[in-house]
Amino acid sequence: MIDGVRMKNLRIIPDERGRLMEILRNDDEMFEKFGQVYVTTAYPGVVKGWHYHKVQADNICVVKGMMKIVLYDARKDSPTQGEVNEFIAGIHNPILVHIPPLVYHGFKCISDEEAIVVNVPTEKYIYDSPDEYRIDAHDNNIPYDWVRKDG
Repeated sequence: MIDGVRMKNLRIIPDERGRLMEILRNDDEMFEKFGQVYVTTAYPGVVKGWHYHKVQADNICVVKGMMKIVLYDARKDSPTQGEVNEFIAGIHNPILVHIPPLVYHGFKCISDEEAIVVNVPTEKYIYDSPDEYRIDAHDNNIPYDWVRKDG
């Protein structure tokens, strides 16, 4: 696992009325602080990536559909520099992925329906000076191919 990345299996509590799933609690090992909560989506086959943050850590949970969440450690001083982590997350595998600052990340919707992600970053989004640094999803130096791996 990339240094600083954490993954938490989420527990679903069903009953005759429906279900409940806690995503992030302030007593979780990965909880640092609260910045904001937002929802983002991707349509089937769409890749959203790559980007990283200099200050913000992300706490990502897929609450509808399925996503392939991929991380790349480009940090020069990291013991896991050059490592890639791939997580299959969503309705069939409810997990929370904690992504520390300076780790590239992106995701691809791998379900037949739009996938919905809830993110609880440690910082609020600053519209006139966002802590977001992007590179092209496919044309870059990251050793990862977003193509589905059949076989």
